[in-house]
Amino acid sequence: MNAPDPDPTSHLEQALHAARALVLADLVAGDVAEADVVSLVEDAVSHRRWWVGQWPEGVEFVAGLIAQDVQDALLDKYGRWPLCVVCGTGEPHALDVEPELGADPHWVCGKAGVVVAAVGSLGSVSR
Repeated sequence: MNAPDPDPTSHLEQALHAARALVLADLVAGDVAEADVVSLVEDAVSHRRWWVGQWPEGVEFVAGLIAQDVQDALLDKYGRWPLCVVCGTGEPHALDVEPELGADPHWVCGKAGVVVAAVGSLGSVSR
């Protein structure tokens, strides 16, 4: 039997670091992991650190929330990200994170109604 974790914040920090790694992997896959974009990830992680500190039960949601935060920040500064790789025709559009507040977040094309990849796995999707 495992002993209880003496520092419950370590679990929160592990979840935040894992979420950061997943989002960074997707940014690298899209060739957009420039220094200023990585700073947006750090801002999102910092904000969600406070959020999950207030609601520790939401720790399993941080990966999807950080992905959404970065997506929103990129839209404000640079444009849509990540672009859909499923729809070959029509206006370029971004993928969405689903569930919006839930565990096991995925990038989804709302237009085609298909799951494209788990958050952190965009590099495995052929373009």
